Formats: sequence, structure tokens, C-alpha cells
Amino acid sequence: MKCVICKHGETRPGETTVTLQRGESTLVFKNVPADICPNCGEYYLSEETTSRVMEKAKEAVRKGAIVEILLYAA
Repeated sequence: MKCVICKHGETRPGETTVTLQRGESTLVFKNVPADICPNCGEYYLSEETTSRVMEKAKEAVRKGAIVEILLYAA
């Protein structure tokens, strides 16, 4: 798909790092599958991947994580 940010790149499948902040918690997810623009680096997650990342984020915040680095597991 054409990148909606730079309007020049054509996204390609790959893996990226997603960083989320919720209140006092900072969560870093590594090796997240995404479509990535080779021109500007913007990434796009599928609905399923987004749901998984958000669920894991909720769980980490609920456990009281301040900083947590997680490997994405499909």
C-alpha cells in the first residue's frame, strides 16, 4: 500500500519496534510484524497485531510496570 505519511513509499512486510506510554508506564515491544515504508519508516500494524499489543500493554500496566521491554510473540 502507498504510505499515507510521505505519499511516496510503497510499504513492505517487516518487523518494527513499538513504544507505548500509558500514565507512568513505558512499554517497548520488539519484533512486531508490520508493513513498513522504506522511504520514511512509518509502520502500519494489522488489526490483529494492534489488538495483541494493546492487550499485552494493559496487562503490563495492570501489573505495575514502569519500564518494560517485551518481544512480540505471535
